[in-house]
Amino acid sequence: QVQLVESGGGLVQAGGSLRLSCAASGSIFSINDMGWYRQAPGKQRELVAVITSGGSTNYADSVKGRFTISRDHAKNTVYLQMNSLKPEDTAVYYCNADAVLTTRATIPCWGQGTQVTVSS
Repeated sequence: QVQLVESGGGLVQAGGSLRLSCAASGSIFSINDMGWYRQAPGKQRELVAVITSGGSTNYADSVKGRFTISRDHAKNTVYLQMNSLKPEDTAVYYCNADAVLTTRATIPCWGQGTQVTVSS
């Protein structure tokens, strides 16, 4: 019913930048919170950043001051601008959206994940 398609991952040297995008499509009436999570090998998935429908943001301490989350309501898209990347940022990054369907049911949705690799 709802698809999240991520793009923008890749390989970058430490200190570099990447911009992730995640576009939601399907039977969407509206979207509440949108966010980015990441999972490194052997570790649990963790919250990176979240943005509410009103534009309030919250970040993991490890990325504060380096990453910026934003969204385009008209495009149902969320972005993650990642600057000053570190090797420890290497992970699969997942997009998440709290979608309100045209039926008014609310469901959590996940993207397929995009790999971010930061070389030292």
